[in-house]
Amino acid sequence: MTSRYKSASVFVALDRMTAMTMRRTALKPADAQQASIANVAERAGVSIATVSRVLNGIANKASAETVARVRQAVAELDYRPSSAGKSLRQRQSRLVAVLAANLANPTMAAIAASTEVALREQGLVMVLCDTHDDPMLQDEYLREMRAQQARAIVFLGAVASPMLDLVRGGPTPLIFVNRRDPGEPNCDFVGIDNAQAGRDVAAHALAQGIRRPALIHAPLASSATRARVEAVIGSFAAAGFPIPPSLVLGPAEKEHLALGYAAANLLERGGAEHDALICTGDLIAFGAHRFIEESPHSASLPIYGFDDNPLNDWVAPWLSSVLIPYGTFGRAVAELITDDREGADRQRVLPHRLIERRRS
Repeated sequence: MTSRYKSASVFVALDRMTAMTMRRTALKPADAQQASIANVAERAGVSIATVSRVLNGIANKASAETVARVRQAVAELDYRPSSAGKSLRQRQSRLVAVLAANLANPTMAAIAASTEVALREQGLVMVLCDTHDDPMLQDEYLREMRAQQARAIVFLGAVASPMLDLVRGGPTPLIFVNRRDPGEPNCDFVGIDNAQAGRDVAAHALAQGIRRPALIHAPLASSATRARVEAVIGSFAAAGFPIPPSLVLGPAEKEHLALGYAAANLLERGGAEHDALICTGDLIAFGAHRFIEESPHSASLPIYGFDDNPLNDWVAPWLSSVLIPYGTFGRAVAELITDDREGADRQRVLPHRLIERRRS
C-alpha cells in the first residue's frame, strides 16, 4: 500500500472515531457533561424554542405528542434548567435563604421543616443556615445570600447586626419569624402574640393559686422573650402579687437546657421562696426540671413553658406549655414571599393556646 493510501486510511479512521465520540456525547451528555437545552431539543427532534415553551408551561402551540417527546428527553437526559439566566432575565431567583438562630432547638427545626415544604410547593428552593445567634455569622450568611441574589431572606430568630441594618429596606424581602426585626418592629412577621401568651400563662397560674413564681428567661435581646417576660411580670403586678427581682433570672448560658439548669441551681442556693417556675421556653423548663430531679432539697412545683415541644406528651407530662403552631408557619412565610399585592397585610399573627398538664 502506498503512503498516499495509508494516509487516507488514517484520516478515515480518525473521522470515524470523531463521529462516534460526537454521537456518544450527543446521546449521553449527562455521562460527561451537564445536559443543555440544545441536547434536549436534539433528542426530541424539535427546536430549542419549542423545548423552552414546554418547560415554561406555554406549549399551547405544540401537539401532545411533541410535548411528550420533550418531557421524555428531559427525563432521559436528567436535564435541569439553569435558574441563573432566568433569574437575571426576570430579576427573580428561586432561592430562599432561611437563617435559623439555633437548629439544635426542636422548635427551629420544626419551623424550618414546615417552611421547606411550603416553599417547595411554590417552586422555590430553601437554603438553611444556622447563625448560632451570632451577629458576625449572621452577617456572613447575609453577604453570601445577597451575592446569590436570593429571592427572600427568612430569619428564624434574628439578632441585631451591621449587615442586617444594611440590607433592611433594600430590594431583597426580609421576613422575621418568631422574633421581630430587632431594628424595625413593623417588619414582615410570622409568629404569635407573645405578650398575650405571657398574659395567658400568668392568668392560668394565678387561677391555680400561684402567687410567687420564679421567672426564668432567655436573653432579652429576643423580642419574643422580652414580650413574654414583660407580660408575666405585668400580670402578676396588676393582680397585686409583684414578682421580686430576685426571682427573675436569666443566667448567661448559651444553651437553653444549661440556662434552665443553672437558674434552678441559683434559686436553690439563694433560698428565695417560690411556688412555681415560669420558663420562657420548653428547653429552659427541661433544664430546670432536671436540676429539681437531681437535687434532694428541691420541692415539686408547677412548671410552665412556651413552645409545647411535640415530645412533651411523652417526656414532660409535668409541663404546662403554650402551644405555638410551628407546623403552620411555613405556609405563612411562603405567602409573604409570593404575595406582591400593594398594601397587603405583612403581619401573620397565628393563634396559640395553653396546654395544661399535671404537676411533676
